[in-house]
Amino acid sequence: MKLHELWPAWGSKKDKRRVGRGHGSGRGKTAGRGTKGQNARTGGPVAPYFEGGQLPMVRRLPFRRGFTNIFKVQYATVNVYRLAEFEPNTVVTPELLVESGIIRSADLPVKILGHGELDRPLTVKAHRFTAGAKEKILAAGGSVEEIA
Repeated sequence: MKLHELWPAWGSKKDKRRVGRGHGSGRGKTAGRGTKGQNARTGGPVAPYFEGGQLPMVRRLPFRRGFTNIFKVQYATVNVYRLAEFEPNTVVTPELLVESGIIRSADLPVKILGHGELDRPLTVKAHRFTAGAKEKILAAGGSVEEIA
């Protein structure tokens, strides 16, 4: 076998479709573009948002595009009722919440929300507390520590 005898496998290469080369080709005359109209002309198909010169929807409704607040802080949230899993008088830290599977990782700051009830005293250390959560933890005889 020589280099000039190498060929691609039969059927793996397909010829490019040559439109507008006579009616025998099946793509003659209008070359598959239909009859007349903007899309039959060169440069015809316009951008999807183009509305014939009318001010496009994306420019008429700038408030719908929105923006991303670069200062937004994403919190890992934990409801008060989830803290009932711990033994009384436990010091609950973000690391302990990760170990128990309540939150996924200690990378995000932790915020304790006030949904549910708590019946045991716990010392809870987190970055933020809602007023309701703080109230319920203290009412159960526990204490609250905000991590800076």
